Amino acid sequence: MSSGYEYPEVFARFYDVIYDQIRSETDHDYFLKKILAAKGPVLEVGVGTGRFFIEALSKGADIYGIDISPSMIDVLKRKLPKKEHHRVSMQDVCKLKSDKKYNLIIAPFRVFMHLLTVEKQLQALEKVYTHLNPGGTFIFDLFVPNLAMLAEGVYNMNDFDGEYEPGKKLQRFTSMTADPVNQISLVTFTFVWQEGDEGISHTWNTELRFFFRYELEHLLYRSEFKDYYIYGDFSGHGLTKDSKEFVVVCKR
Repeated sequence: MSSGYEYPEVFARFYDVIYDQIRSETDHDYFLKKILAAKGPVLEVGVGTGRFFIEALSKGADIYGIDISPSMIDVLKRKLPKKEHHRVSMQDVCKLKSDKKYNLIIAPFRVFMHLLTVEKQLQALEKVYTHLNPGGTFIFDLFVPNLAMLAEGVYNMNDFDGEYEPGKKLQRFTSMTADPVNQISLVTFTFVWQEGDEGISHTWNTELRFFFRYELEHLLYRSEFKDYYIYGDFSGHGLTKDSKEFVVVCKR
């Protein structure tokens, strides 16, 4: 068992096959379009195994990526020719150092929710702001808290049931309990897969910080970003009582 937000090797190994099925339909086209329209350097925070990065680079984007997890970076670098390895580095966004300024910085798929404290959230916003060109954009997304789910929890939900290679079965089960005072979701992922004739399982625990709308607005107000808007989905609609996503677009 491993814990934290440095993704373990098993998570990195199966990341592409799982999230291509359960997430890419939601956000892939949105972020890819934003990257390709940036017309200048782009930084992806939490680049992971390259769910956006690989395709964007192949289509001519001047894209760079950072991630705090060596296991995820290792998978991404195996997909890249060596001449492109300089585009990817292992870094914490709260301590971001780059000799470049970017037209666009993105932190897709809940990356910001790994920042559990206000101090770290503000540090990340400050580092991003500093590394944007004037007129540049920062985009990140969070889930809108489901109060019933937070109260009841989730127990062994089978959110992926398929194959990671032809004929090799993979399942993932997710459980979640919430700490409402500290606004933390305690999440457990259990992977069960075939390795030859053997069945293997691995469990990983992590924590995610959930946000409410006006708390998020107050956080942004404390940052250097003064021009921002929070959308309710990846189609550009405003927030409503039925929104499931916070899509936050900040302009420098």
